Amino acid sequence: MATAYHNLSEYDFNSVPDASNMKFGIVVSEWNYNITGALLQGAVATLKKHGAKEENIRIKTVPGSFELTFGSNQFISHTDVDAVIALGCVVRGDTPHFDYVCMGATQGIAQLNAKGDVPVIYGLITTNTMEQAEERAGGRLGNKGDECAICAIKMIDFVWSLK
Repeated sequence: MATAYHNLSEYDFNSVPDASNMKFGIVVSEWNYNITGALLQGAVATLKKHGAKEENIRIKTVPGSFELTFGSNQFISHTDVDAVIALGCVVRGDTPHFDYVCMGATQGIAQLNAKGDVPVIYGLITTNTMEQAEERAGGRLGNKGDECAICAIKMIDFVWSLK
């Protein structure tokens, strides 16, 4: 559903499982940190609201959104997290760089999900303007970080339900 028709921070609280025994990795891009920092704050607050313990939320930064795939893979390889949330922001510029970064990050995260056992949540905002990014990082359209946290909790619950 298009974000224009759905607030990223609105959801049925009671539909979200308890996260008190779940472990989360969050990899966040330093590029456009005015946006990614807000996404991070939203994700952490929402995880805690659903019972996640501070010590079960590990946060690492990477230089840019293209590096989210590597950072996510390292979390999976070297920690015991149950899910990884990848947060980034790419704003279109005057060159095709936007397309390459977005495509690479998207394909990388998709590949981790297709081949791995730990869900990687796609929290990459890709917009035409900084204003659009701000609207999705706690502005009038909510916070994509909130949505990613809910997705992570639900995906962990999904995996656990199969075991």
